[in-house]
Amino acid sequence: MALPGVRGLDHIGFTVPDLDEAHAFLVDVLGAIHVYTLDAKRSDDDWMAVHLGVHPRTEIREIRFYRLGFGTNLEVFQYDSADGQAPQPRNSDIGGHHLALYVDDMDAAVSYLREHGIEIMGDPVASAGASAGQRWVYFRSPWGMQFELVSFPTGKAYEATAATLLWHPKDPSR
Repeated sequence: MALPGVRGLDHIGFTVPDLDEAHAFLVDVLGAIHVYTLDAKRSDDDWMAVHLGVHPRTEIREIRFYRLGFGTNLEVFQYDSADGQAPQPRNSDIGGHHLALYVDDMDAAVSYLREHGIEIMGDPVASAGASAGQRWVYFRSPWGMQFELVSFPTGKAYEATAATLLWHPKDPSR
């Protein structure tokens, strides 16, 4: 059984402390394309709490939408939170997360990020087991959000015997 009509992931939404800083990183460093912007949203009733799970007097300053690569859409928010903002979650926290970007050449991508002053978290790691054939490394956006570079140009070990393959941005039809 599956969710009726589900086709896949439409977008990833996340909140940043400064939309202009995020825009510069997403467009000028990662190569995302800014598609459109939505204006501020606020409510004098409980709309924000009911629909978004935030304090009812919280305001969205602006929302910007980006397309990254071959179809990953990003919805980026900047809020004025009425009750303060929690620190960014770690990967080990509930709600912890990272965005993984597939690249064709790991070494070239890492060098590029370093040239742009981006914090790389260690050196690329060669995966083992079912993910053998893959290399990955985490990096941080200017506001501290974790991203990952991942590359497996010759495939991953699990693919040799798997009935279902994970979706791949180099071959979206598989």
